[in-house]
Amino acid sequence: MSDALHAARIEVRLRELSQLFNSMDPSPFNERDLDADAEEFIVSWARELTPHGDIKLVVHLATPPPPERAAAVEQAVRHFFMERAAIKRLEFRLLMRRGRLSLMIGLMFLAVCMVVGQLVATLDYGTAASVVREGLTIGGWVAMWRPLQIFLYDWWPVRDECRILERLARMKVSLVLPKV
Repeated sequence: MSDALHAARIEVRLRELSQLFNSMDPSPFNERDLDADAEEFIVSWARELTPHGDIKLVVHLATPPPPERAAAVEQAVRHFFMERAAIKRLEFRLLMRRGRLSLMIGLMFLAVCMVVGQLVATLDYGTAASVVREGLTIGGWVAMWRPLQIFLYDWWPVRDECRILERLARMKVSLVLPKV
């Protein structure tokens, strides 16, 4: 049996094909954005599917579309998700760049705090010097919070979203027209 028969299915029921696309978008049909609700529906269903394998979008229509529109639906949907995946990849690269910059700044700040803390500790101010030194140490480590958050936690959801969008950019799309 072919993989297409085993593809995970996302089914959408619409009155007409135009409901799938953003009516305010002046782009040509094959470059038009999906309707925000339709996009959210498709992406949320894709998140629920197994992370591997093909996806097939089945659009049930109550009204037959013009033949040229029906023929271009798969290309239009794929184009939309390819563009969204490219934007998400850019977002991921920017997040990693921000993480590297934050890490450099955090490490420099931590080093300055540690050096100043050691200098304060050499002064003979007793408890006050100890409190200042500990405060600088804590402040230096708090400065590392954001880069650690980015590299440990923040990139996962962006990468997962990118993978989902890339899968959706490859999905087969079929129309189910009303029986006459």
